[in-house]
Amino acid sequence: MRGRPINSIHHPLLGGDARTLDLWPIGNCQASALIDRAGRMVWACVPRVDGDPVFSALLDDAEWDDEAARGFWAIELENCVAVEQHYLRNTPVLITRQSDAQGNAIEIFDFCPRHKHKGRMYRPVAFARIVRPVAGSPRIRVRLRPTTAWNAESVPISYGSNHIRMVLSYMAMRVSTDAPIGLIAQESWFRLEQDAHFFMGPDEGFSDALRPAIERMLDDTIEEWRLWVRGLAIPAEWQEAVIRSAITLKLCQHEETGAIVAALTTSIPEHADSGRNWDYRYCWVRDAYYTVEALNRLGALDVLESYLVYLRNIVDGAKGGHIQPLYDVRGKATLTEWEADKLPGYRGMGPVRVGNAAYSQIQHDAYGQIVLSSVQGFIDQRLLRMAGHADFEALEAVGERAWTVYDKPDAGLWELRNRTHVHSYSAVMCWAACDRLAHAAQALDLPLRAAHWQNRADTMKARIVEAAWRADSKAISANFEDDSRDASLLQLLDLRFLTADDPMFVGTLAALEADLRRGNDMLRYSTPDDFGEPVTAFNVCTFWLIEALHRTGRTEEARRLFEEMLSRRTAAGLLSEDIDPATGELWGNYPQTYSLVGIINCAVLLSKPWSVMR
Repeated sequence: MRGRPINSIHHPLLGGDARTLDLWPIGNCQASALIDRAGRMVWACVPRVDGDPVFSALLDDAEWDDEAARGFWAIELENCVAVEQHYLRNTPVLITRQSDAQGNAIEIFDFCPRHKHKGRMYRPVAFARIVRPVAGSPRIRVRLRPTTAWNAESVPISYGSNHIRMVLSYMAMRVSTDAPIGLIAQESWFRLEQDAHFFMGPDEGFSDALRPAIERMLDDTIEEWRLWVRGLAIPAEWQEAVIRSAITLKLCQHEETGAIVAALTTSIPEHADSGRNWDYRYCWVRDAYYTVEALNRLGALDVLESYLVYLRNIVDGAKGGHIQPLYDVRGKATLTEWEADKLPGYRGMGPVRVGNAAYSQIQHDAYGQIVLSSVQGFIDQRLLRMAGHADFEALEAVGERAWTVYDKPDAGLWELRNRTHVHSYSAVMCWAACDRLAHAAQALDLPLRAAHWQNRADTMKARIVEAAWRADSKAISANFEDDSRDASLLQLLDLRFLTADDPMFVGTLAALEADLRRGNDMLRYSTPDDFGEPVTAFNVCTFWLIEALHRTGRTEEARRLFEEMLSRRTAAGLLSEDIDPATGELWGNYPQTYSLVGIINCAVLLSKPWSVMR
């Protein structure tokens, strides 16, 4: 089954069945779900983002009205002809309004509770839904069709007087509701004459009166998110885009441990029938670094502080040795990859992969990202816990690894599975580890250690330039062995390895645009890999290009390209990993932290100052 451009897909309530990435995330930094344009919950994993999907229809291709269709939670207005959706301002609380031709309408409020309770953050593995009649005499139907064991097993469901119990392979869950249980059980249409409330969580009795409790949760959750947003230092321009990106990045943090996942989904292919289907529900050291760097620019230090706790535990566990590219949200190291063959995949384009074999790869850039994420802890006096000498000693072990491996082959940041090179990006990230350790030593007033790490950094830089510079093409090569192109070299500016006026960077930028730019889009690389030639552009690479254009004096071009990228967001204001340059269709896992980081970084870089806007 081939993919179709988004603009040709019929609205799902009006007869179309193709899945799209036009999805709205909700969450509370413990649980998360994706809502489609019909208001169906089509993706949600429990008890964590990397768990088993209780709603998995996103990775299925069954027609919605098929009796055998599973993996979704639909609340539907009879004879619906129009759907409107929006988030409540500065929150991830979604409102879906469904209307029919006779003037009947309902609104569905979807959210995951997250608010202070008894001195702690209340963030249960739970999804709350409120359905309100807002016009006429609407009739609705509720279809609750969970899955378990990646759709390999049936879900035993039983009904009580005010709840529905679902026995999943990993936990039992309960939907407490004041809607008519019998009519929900048989999926009957019924008139909605007053608000209906649903709370899906662990299989426990709901101790409070349902209606006031859920309404209070809604109010408290709205307030909690708006207070968090109020603390952000956002740019004057593109405020809505930045705020939505920041909220969604926050949703990608597993707050219990501080881990930050790369995306909320698995196995959305990078392009149609590509086989490039990967599980992104884990914490890549690289992706998390970019996330905390972007949120730091907005002053969201809570994300950094939580992530540093997670990172310190990773470093302690390595005991000065090898750091993996990724771990699960609890810090588990083994992420065995397997295929869930009872799910056909997004639009039938399997396989559906669970786990990620990249955990066993050698990717040397991780050492740089660990230090880069950590060095602020030695400098920023706003932090509740500043880093000290013991933290520095632990990071020095990371620096030693960077010094040892920086000019050795690895799989690189694009995680090639069947070949290795000495990748220039990895080498530069190792250089950054040593360079920033010198900064940390200076902050701790350790001049001898600062000199030691600066000397190493200088030696590494000279070696990298000697090995990667190609005089004939006037560009830094993607690796030490040949003269190839890789968009990650655009990061040489952000890492302060080169300056914008350095002829080496000017030449590298020109070579990258000539080889990898496709109109307004940027490929990661153009050479064939394990799966053939790349087809889609990698969204974050386009944002890296925008940053480079601005810093080399092409600001108007950068602003035009940034506006173009913003126009490609979903209705929720978000982006996935990849985009088809020919059709503009989004592909890859969603929402992708890399892409949201790009929105924030470019907005901060390009925005007019507040002093001009006031």
